[in-house]
Amino acid sequence: MTDPKIPVTEDELHAYVDNELPAERRGDVEAWLAARPEDAARVQSWRAMAEMLHARYDSVLDEPVPKRLELEQLSGPPRRWIYGAVAAALIAFVAGGGVGWIAHGAAATPSAFQSITSEALDAHRLYVVEVRHPVEVPGAERAHLQQWLTKRCGWDVRAPDLAAAGLKLVGGRLLPGSAGPASFMMYESASGERFTIYTAKSDAEATQMRFAAEGNESTLFWADDGVIYAVVSTGADRGRLTQIAQAIYDQMEKKGG
Repeated sequence: MTDPKIPVTEDELHAYVDNELPAERRGDVEAWLAARPEDAARVQSWRAMAEMLHARYDSVLDEPVPKRLELEQLSGPPRRWIYGAVAAALIAFVAGGGVGWIAHGAAATPSAFQSITSEALDAHRLYVVEVRHPVEVPGAERAHLQQWLTKRCGWDVRAPDLAAAGLKLVGGRLLPGSAGPASFMMYESASGERFTIYTAKSDAEATQMRFAAEGNESTLFWADDGVIYAVVSTGADRGRLTQIAQAIYDQMEKKGG
């Protein structure tokens, strides 16, 4: 039995929204909310957000977790990609072309772009549906997030400021990539629209930005100074995605990123 005098915790409020709260504690939480309008309003906003996310992203919930995203892969050897299949897939994958600016230097090999953009799409699909645990480090800890990911990934990882585009940093996490650690960051609008940024090391120095679409997801990706960037959205039109990617690109350029 639980003691109804024990204060209700933040975790219990989230569990209540997710229908994961033990039955014997449910009455205590409902009494707590009835006496505290501010907490009740927060719970209602969480529930509304959860319903919106389910409506938008439930189509990917049943997809299996790609093996490349298993954390134990971080310490494993780089994977060997099948070049023939990759090259054939890339022809269709990058058919959308660039968005208007041409960078300098050497281009990444097709296999590098194919593997990293595929990883970016998989990560987006896996975490964009999460309500309680979409990230490891919350956006409120931006400085720590950047420092941690920079140290683990081996290049200067920055969380760009996308407030001008109506997006707030949700946070980020470390992921395994085909050639080592990769960084993953999530942004969200007031309406619940989510964008993710996936970055990974590559042999590329700089390439033009390219567009790709797969199912309901679309991606803009490019390489700069040995790092590939992939910005992914679900349902956003190409113009909106280009606006976000351009803002990220500009800030990375200014910071030497």
